[in-house]
Amino acid sequence: MRNLLLFFHLAGAIFWMGGMAFMAIALRPALHAQLPPPQRLPLAVLVLRRFFVVVIASIALLLATGVPLLLQVPGAAAPPGWHAMAALGLVMMLVFGHIFFSPWRKLQRAVEAGDWPDAGQRMNLLTLLVKINLGLGWVAILAVLLWR
Repeated sequence: MRNLLLFFHLAGAIFWMGGMAFMAIALRPALHAQLPPPQRLPLAVLVLRRFFVVVIASIALLLATGVPLLLQVPGAAAPPGWHAMAALGLVMMLVFGHIFFSPWRKLQRAVEAGDWPDAGQRMNLLTLLVKINLGLGWVAILAVLLWR
C-alpha cells in the first residue's frame, strides 16, 4: 500500500512540476517570441485554464497521499526532509491559491476586456509566481532526498 501511495504522490508532483516547467521555460517564451499580445494572451489563458485543472487535481492527490505517508511514521521519527517537504508543499499550495484567486482572475478579466498592457502585467506576475513555486518544488525534492 505504501508503494502505491508513493507512486500517486510522485505522479501528482511530476504533473504539477512538469507543467510549471513547461509553461515558464518553454511555452511562455515561445508565445512571446512568436505572437503579439492580442493573440498570445488569450491562448495563454486557454492553456492555463486547462493546466490549472491539472494543478488542482495534483494538489488533491498530493494531500490525499502525502498525509497518509507522513502519518505512517511517528512525527519525531520522520526524517527532517519529510517535514521540510511537507512545509514547502503547503507553501506551494498557498502560492498557487494566490495565483488562482488574484493574478489569474485579473488576467482573465484583462484579456476579456482587451486590455493588453494590464493582461501582460498579470501574466508577468503569474509567471514569476510559477517560477518561485517551481524553485520551491525543487528545494522540497532536494530536502526529502538529502535531509534524512
